Amino acid sequence: MSPVTETEEHKALRSAVAALGKRYGRDYLTKVVAEEAHPDELWSEAAKLGYLGVNLPEAYGGGGGGIAELSIVLEELGAAGCPLLMMVVSPAICGTVIARFGTESQKRQWLPGLADGTRTMAFGITEPDAGSNSHRITTTARRDGDTWLLTGRKVFISGVDIADATLIVGRTEDARTGSLKPCLFIVPRDADGFERRRIDMELHGAEKQFELTLDDVRLPADALVGDEDAGLLQLFAGLNPERVMTAAFAIGMGRYALNRAVEYARERAVWKAPIGAHQAVAHPLAQAHIELELARLMMQKAAFLYDSGDDVAAGEAANMAKYAAGEACVKAVDQAVHTLGGNGLTREFGLASLITASRVARIAPVSREMILNYVSHQTLGLPKSY
Repeated sequence: MSPVTETEEHKALRSAVAALGKRYGRDYLTKVVAEEAHPDELWSEAAKLGYLGVNLPEAYGGGGGGIAELSIVLEELGAAGCPLLMMVVSPAICGTVIARFGTESQKRQWLPGLADGTRTMAFGITEPDAGSNSHRITTTARRDGDTWLLTGRKVFISGVDIADATLIVGRTEDARTGSLKPCLFIVPRDADGFERRRIDMELHGAEKQFELTLDDVRLPADALVGDEDAGLLQLFAGLNPERVMTAAFAIGMGRYALNRAVEYARERAVWKAPIGAHQAVAHPLAQAHIELELARLMMQKAAFLYDSGDDVAAGEAANMAKYAAGEACVKAVDQAVHTLGGNGLTREFGLASLITASRVARIAPVSREMILNYVSHQTLGLPKSY
């Protein structure tokens, strides 16, 4: 596959997911959010059609594809107005990490359920005092006989209330050096000492955000995913798909907003011609479309590199894709609201809530400034200031 042109299979997948998204749409998601519910019907149907597990190995019930296919699914659901944020977390991060590094037992236990949507997993890395600095993570795991004891705090963790388990990033002490190294642990939702508190967000989404407290949570030896000495490699194996999928989320949202604005600009006539005939309205919409298309190209490149097994090149491309998509999404939403004027702020047109939602793509899972740091250090070879 070329990262520039899509295969017939990818086009067919895009078309099929778009049809599913159209059946649900923005109104469905708005209703789910208003009722403080979860998009269970859409999640289940997407799973039954094989879309949620499209990136997971066929041997464990998945589609045998990669992040390229999974990003198509999320983008098209987003373009229909009903993106599933937990796709970023459950199949993309957790599913990928377990498929690549999990034991045979962990794969059998988790992957079929993640693929068919009957099980979900959350991902806990962010901490109140660590932010983007994984070296400052204070959640620590220590051995106690043949078990682990996990203690720490996490913040802004999505979907913990509906997840069967959370993949927690902790740190263990290296016996040789005494320094702490990252490790990944599967923590069941009902584990003793594992508490969650919902964060009151101004941003209204179907997926709620939580602060987690782990107070000497006792875990069996097989809760550790992969090799204790390969923690950083395993961590980044999950973070690159997260960035690609965040780009897909942002591109889908931007496309949804842009489509609403284009429909409006074709119909709305204040004088004789529709407002879309005026370049002051048309050109910014055209620019938004161009920037979304450019961001998608970089996203496709990142997915292609990741699925090809080139983790280093994929890291750079995934960061760039997430940056480009976040910027393109914010601009598209802003221009869409501006095109509709006062109508852009009404509940009827459903664009105003995207003003807040579109900011997420600039902030999470890593800020645009940290991506610029990454590119300036890793790509351009400039010195670090920190």
